[in-house]
Amino acid sequence: MVNYALLQDLGLGEQTAGQAVQTAFQSIDENEISRLLASNDTNFINGSMLTGKIVSIRGDDVVLEIGLKSEGVLSLAREFDSPADVEVGDEVTVLLEQVESENGLVQISKRKADRIRGWETIVNTKKEGDPVSGKVTRKIKGGLLVDIGVPVFLPASQVDVRRPADIGEFIGRNLDAEILKIDPERRNIVISRRKLLERQRTAAKQKIFDEISAGQVRKGTVKNIADFGAFVDLGGVDGLLHITDMSWGRVNHPSDLVKLDQEIEVVVLNVDRDREKIALGLKQKQTSPWEQVEEKYPVGTRLKGQVTNIMSYGAFVKLEEGVEGLVHISEMSWTKRINHPGEMLSVGEEVEVVVLEVNKTGQEISLGIKQTEANPWTLLAEKYPPGTVVTGKVRNMTNYGAFIEIEEGIDGLLHISDLNWTKKIIHPAEMLKKGDALQCVVLSVDQEKNRVALGVKQLTEDPWLHAIPTNYHPGMIVKGKVTKITNFGVFLELEPGLEGLLHVSEISDQKIENPQDFVKLNDELEVKILRVDLEDRKIGLSLKRARWSADDEPKGGETDKPARKYRGGLEGGA
Repeated sequence: MVNYALLQDLGLGEQTAGQAVQTAFQSIDENEISRLLASNDTNFINGSMLTGKIVSIRGDDVVLEIGLKSEGVLSLAREFDSPADVEVGDEVTVLLEQVESENGLVQISKRKADRIRGWETIVNTKKEGDPVSGKVTRKIKGGLLVDIGVPVFLPASQVDVRRPADIGEFIGRNLDAEILKIDPERRNIVISRRKLLERQRTAAKQKIFDEISAGQVRKGTVKNIADFGAFVDLGGVDGLLHITDMSWGRVNHPSDLVKLDQEIEVVVLNVDRDREKIALGLKQKQTSPWEQVEEKYPVGTRLKGQVTNIMSYGAFVKLEEGVEGLVHISEMSWTKRINHPGEMLSVGEEVEVVVLEVNKTGQEISLGIKQTEANPWTLLAEKYPPGTVVTGKVRNMTNYGAFIEIEEGIDGLLHISDLNWTKKIIHPAEMLKKGDALQCVVLSVDQEKNRVALGVKQLTEDPWLHAIPTNYHPGMIVKGKVTKITNFGVFLELEPGLEGLLHVSEISDQKIENPQDFVKLNDELEVKILRVDLEDRKIGLSLKRARWSADDEPKGGETDKPARKYRGGLEGGA
């Protein structure tokens, strides 16, 4: 019986197949037809499966004897998967496509016969979920075509666990997969390599988690590289090799040490079975260089190293592979003012350093560069004993004083309180200007803190010792110029550099809210000295008492008179 469905699948319609059968019978005489029907030999019709023997091979033509004194010709290149293995005498099963073609030969096809038999074999022996194997023949829209005896479809999403960038790289490869779907009506089969891999991976993962433990050394393949590390396939489960566990030394990026698909040997650091995470290490295969760091680098050791990194706070120097120390910016120079380590060092430069401190537990080493030179501050106390007069340049000013450079890299602090004996100074800028040359006196040298204290007022005698107590005493009437006005009173300059305070309560008998309502800057006032405080270096003044007339001075207990007479023009609070 003719398999019309099968012929249709091969490109022969039902009508064509019927016509082929009818044509085949018309080409045979009635006696022959009677003999075929009598012998029940109905195989020699279009769509039949025949077995023939190769009788000759001429170039690309393979001549096949298929019975009834008929021969068919097959293309060696197109019909056979292994043309080199084809020999005369081999038996071959073919599909009879046409009993007699235009050239008088029987038209047959081995490849179509193989597909028919392959399809029947798969339908009869396989079901969805069963494993199959085949060779990828070509790339088609949406996936690959795989020959497992018949062409089947492998979708791109089912090629691998992680979708490849180019599925075309699988062409020509033999793949193992499993059947996703069989559609007998459409003669369509869809397979999945991914599901098979996932199932195998799940089994392998379970096996690994059953036997893996911290401390083991295992082989794996690098499957992915990120900025923070690399994922290593241990044979069914990925472990993370973090960048900090790749080397005892500095690693800029994981790709500097490992490559994709590279097989490496790693140490299992930790296994989290609940979260199915495995931490791996590469550097742990070797002994940590920090184990002997205290013996190799005792404090005070002088050695050379290479600058590996520069930060705003200092520079890292490699002493050996895996051991780095930090040179803090404050340990780079005794005298130079360094705003950034990059002003003095560059990456890759070899420098000489001294070990200052070693912390084995924290894996930290403090280094110094300035310690490779003599400390100029150790000689500074001898060079500038207290009382030494020096000339320096005003380098910088702050609210509390000015820094005076007395030699290259050596600054002294001129505190605001050491600028003048008598004048009240709010900011050094009132007396100094940046860049000015200034003569000072060395007050002290602190070698431990690397500080020099300077003074300007000490160049002259302290007037509070003799001159002021001699020239100014309580009860005197003096004149002064208003230099500052505050909410608590007015400062008057009695002589250059000497000021007294006229408290707000001593301006008038009346209550005063704002001293500026009564006096102005640069006004000259006649005031009375109330007190001269040598300890606090202050002179207290009174305007209202100076304006009382001599006749109206209180006498005895007369301290509560309702009105006073004033000298000048401030009567009545004006």
